[in-house]
Amino acid sequence: MATINNFRFSLMLVAALGCGLNAGVFFAFSTFVMSALARLQPPQGIAAMQSINITAINPLFMLALLGTAFVCLFLAISVLFKWQQPSAFYLLAGSLLYLIGTIAVTIAFNVPLNDALAIVKPDSPEGATLWARYLSNWTFWNHIRTIAAFIAAALFTLTIATPAKL
Repeated sequence: MATINNFRFSLMLVAALGCGLNAGVFFAFSTFVMSALARLQPPQGIAAMQSINITAINPLFMLALLGTAFVCLFLAISVLFKWQQPSAFYLLAGSLLYLIGTIAVTIAFNVPLNDALAIVKPDSPEGATLWARYLSNWTFWNHIRTIAAFIAAALFTLTIATPAKL
């Protein structure tokens, strides 16, 4: 039983740290990266964001983003079998918040915006129009991801701190 509890504790710790790490990345974009890009002329801002979007798809970031999602999915499923535990609500809420508020929002909103930006010519009139919409829409959805990942990290932390852990 101790091995199972250590494994669950490890997964909850990984989830808390992963959610916190992703919240920090998203927070940086929400608080200063997008503002800095908005200060550039549209062709330069577009080109910079296109480069960021290409380099963001790397093993370390994908591990942090999707590895955390996998751990959250596993924890959400496992908590359904131990719902009577005091920390079950925090664990399920944190898992679902990350999966829906971070991963689903990324897939449904941020990635399509990135895909549209990827094919525009930075110095075209269409590019300038798209860029203005992109800045506000992408940043709005990034705020949602930031808040969701941050609250999920807090909920996982509460799960770890709650007596009679799962």
